[in-house]
Amino acid sequence: MEHIELEISVLAPAEQVWAAITNWPAQDKWMLGTKVKPIDGDGTGVGGKIAAFTGIGPLGFLDRMEITVWNPPTRCDVLHTGRIVRGTGTFEVVSIGEQASNFIWSEDLDLPLGWFGKAGFAILRPAFVFGVRKSLEKFAHLVEMGKI
Repeated sequence: MEHIELEISVLAPAEQVWAAITNWPAQDKWMLGTKVKPIDGDGTGVGGKIAAFTGIGPLGFLDRMEITVWNPPTRCDVLHTGRIVRGTGTFEVVSIGEQASNFIWSEDLDLPLGWFGKAGFAILRPAFVFGVRKSLEKFAHLVEMGKI
């Protein structure tokens, strides 16, 4: 398993940050190169299913997920069930005051292709982390401006 964790402070109450991170269709406003949509219903609650397509145009991959923990407004865990992305992911919101929160994004990824996948991810990891960091910065800005 490969663990990745990034955290960003957001000048907004936990409930507002939670509403923004679980607004799956709005993720394309802040998550670099990714469009997310619920598969069944609204994609909320334990057992809810969502799908994220990451890529440019038709080139990319589909990441299917099932929600395994749903504790508004603090935590959403997903199980990645796709062919390429497998493992678990967590969105966590920690209130640090009436008007401030920390958003923690983490993944425990089960990399495909054995040692080849681990070597490839070691090369791609800095770019991946950079992209997620930029996405989280954009997320914080949009939430603080009331745009999500």
